[in-house]
Amino acid sequence: MAQDAERDLDQPVQARMLRSADASKPLLSLTAQGARPLDTHEARLDLRIAYTRSKIWNPESQRYDEVNLRSYHSPGTDPDVPFVAPTIVTSPGETVRIRLDNDLPEQPDCKPKNINVPHCFNSTNLHSHGLWVSPTGNSDNVLLTLRPGVTFEYEYNLPADHPAGTYWYHPHLHGSTALQVSSGMAGALLVRGNRLPAAGRTGDLDTLLRDPDGSALPERLLLFQQVAYACRDKATGKIKVRKNDAGQTVAWVCDEGDLGEIEGYDQFGFEPGATIDTWVQSGRHTSINGDVLPTFTGLVAGRIERWRLLHAGVRDTINLQLRELRPNHASMEGLSGAALDNWVARNCTGPVVTQFEVAADGLSHARAIAKAENVLQPGYRSDALVVFPKAGQYCVIDAAAPASASITNAAEDRQLLGVATVAAGSGAPIAQLQPYVTDRLVAAAETQMPADQRAGIVAALRDGLRLDAFVPHPDIADGELTGKQTLEFDIDTDQIPNVYKVDGHPYDPSRPRDLVLGDIEEWELTSARGGHPFHIHVNPFQVSRILDPQGKDVSVSGEKNDPQYADTKGVWKDTLFVKKGYRVFVRTRYQRYIGEYVLHCHILEHEDQGMMQNVRVLVPDGKGGGIDSSRHH
Repeated sequence: MAQDAERDLDQPVQARMLRSADASKPLLSLTAQGARPLDTHEARLDLRIAYTRSKIWNPESQRYDEVNLRSYHSPGTDPDVPFVAPTIVTSPGETVRIRLDNDLPEQPDCKPKNINVPHCFNSTNLHSHGLWVSPTGNSDNVLLTLRPGVTFEYEYNLPADHPAGTYWYHPHLHGSTALQVSSGMAGALLVRGNRLPAAGRTGDLDTLLRDPDGSALPERLLLFQQVAYACRDKATGKIKVRKNDAGQTVAWVCDEGDLGEIEGYDQFGFEPGATIDTWVQSGRHTSINGDVLPTFTGLVAGRIERWRLLHAGVRDTINLQLRELRPNHASMEGLSGAALDNWVARNCTGPVVTQFEVAADGLSHARAIAKAENVLQPGYRSDALVVFPKAGQYCVIDAAAPASASITNAAEDRQLLGVATVAAGSGAPIAQLQPYVTDRLVAAAETQMPADQRAGIVAALRDGLRLDAFVPHPDIADGELTGKQTLEFDIDTDQIPNVYKVDGHPYDPSRPRDLVLGDIEEWELTSARGGHPFHIHVNPFQVSRILDPQGKDVSVSGEKNDPQYADTKGVWKDTLFVKKGYRVFVRTRYQRYIGEYVLHCHILEHEDQGMMQNVRVLVPDGKGGGIDSSRHH
């Protein structure tokens, strides 16, 4: 089933549960008008965390597995999709209040001697990933711990100039983050804006992504998750598996009467001595909006949609590709594993549908990027314009990826994620998508943009879909830089368990990286072992250049067999994959907010085991340094 793509995005809706792929049902949202309003500038959401008994479709066994997982509950939650959290919709200048009620059972004596050993699975907190808000107090403070039985209200005060875009929220307590997010504790947070471009000020992309009559483009949210549940042998406590003739695990097994759970970190990463990631071994499938192998409906040929793609998972590099499905294809009913891959190879053979990415990590691009494949690492978001050229069925594929491009550090096979059914439109099939998209956006600009800005915006769109008038942050020039930072991810595999490190050290909250408010710096990011998605809270960064092991800048043209770095030069992001042996240079401004927050690898079990570092933004001391206002008077 496919999610609603036809709702008028200007109209508020009451809180309702997202129903993954059914176009007849609405996107769940909480707006200032629809979620227990205090006034026109505040919205509230009650989230209760509890164990939830439900079912997840298993293509390998061709039946639903019973599961018992931690999940968020809110008023109006749909029991059919309990492992997808509510989508919050807000706008710049608003305050979002989230009352978090930890109703999980107590875990006595859960504190380990080593904080980088996963622990306290029923304690939690909340992170608003990508929001430009304060990291202190009851705002986006991931250094808080909320034990079972505690209720706490978060308050996110979005500034009036906050970028409109696609963000998300999830737990972020060191030691339990991966386990809780993998249970489905993650939801989208959409910031909608209505600011038009003006002299001396850029506008919100939302004002351009409209039909000529002013109605917003149809929209579709795709939330990707890897729910790594397992069933265990009652006698040994080990995960039940099925092995091939060579003794290799090829699937995790849940028998009739079993209950799938996520209760240990042997469900993430690599087993000792193994060369295949546990997610690959498990045979589990990436879900979309809570459904495994959904069918997307409500699509119409020739109709442009805004797809908000959100990787809220802990495993699997998603290489999203849309490809026409061969007419008169054989049914895929009952297929899984190698048989399903063979079906894809035989039937998903038509032309690739280009995606036009207009924003990454919630931040609008200076130019729309045409993509045949859209690489999403954990934590990534991509806003892409999608238009199917003709009626028919299309495969939604996670295309193959080389080992260097994957968070599993192994080559990933192609996987079918779902099938899109596209109805006939009113016109003939579209021969070339980019001129078509350009003409539609030009038509919107001519009716929606201010008179004194219209000609420039239209000319920019005609010049390769430039979107300069909608970029929320100005470029960072060489002359603005006041300093530099370096960061290296590493894993010490000589120790058992492995030690996960940033700059040579596992996570130690007493060793923060000090930065000074108002500085503008360039960071050099590297990885000594494997590839890791770098994520930093509060302030986003702009990609300056990405040098491969031979010193070639691949941030423009990308690389053979791996498109993920292509067209990233100048792009603003908050999460970026750092390959082993590469030198990734990004620039950032430390603006507005002081206080302590974190940077980390967004392979979340790496973060839980030490691949994280505290960042402390200090008040300038007037002498080129900073003062920690929390410790000086």
